[in-house]
Amino acid sequence: MNPKRLSKYYFIKFMRQKGNPHSLAVATAIGFFVGCTPTMPLHTIMIVVLCLLTRTSFVTAFLVSNLACNPLTYIPIYYLSTVIGNMITPYELTWPRIQEVLHVLLSHPGFGKSLQVIVELGYEAAIVLLVGGVVLALPCSVVSYFLSFRFFLKIRQKRREKHLLN
Repeated sequence: MNPKRLSKYYFIKFMRQKGNPHSLAVATAIGFFVGCTPTMPLHTIMIVVLCLLTRTSFVTAFLVSNLACNPLTYIPIYYLSTVIGNMITPYELTWPRIQEVLHVLLSHPGFGKSLQVIVELGYEAAIVLLVGGVVLALPCSVVSYFLSFRFFLKIRQKRREKHLLN
């Protein structure tokens, strides 16, 4: 499918969302927040839970999450999350650290030592990525709330004007 046509389709779908502008803007912020965190397999669950808690639009949140997290943005999201997480947390997730763990695993140290090395790296990597991802996602979601709130207010105003003319 043509990427330009597909993006236009999703923009029109986003624009045609009905509801309270505040509610739609909150759903947009949820979508951006979840989409900008490096929690790829949990995006759907997180969106459903957050939308249920805030009583906002699932469709809007899913559309925005797909915009924020797609094959073009995976690498920048994970990279920026790692950089930010390394700066904020006491752990450091680097390529040499990952190679060191791989070297230990390839030397066949035994099940106990292998499990210990994997758990240590997994714990550190999870902390670095999650903290970095949340710090990256917060400003994106706040900005998206205000921009989308204005956007949905303008759409609502245009709909009212069109309705009054007819």
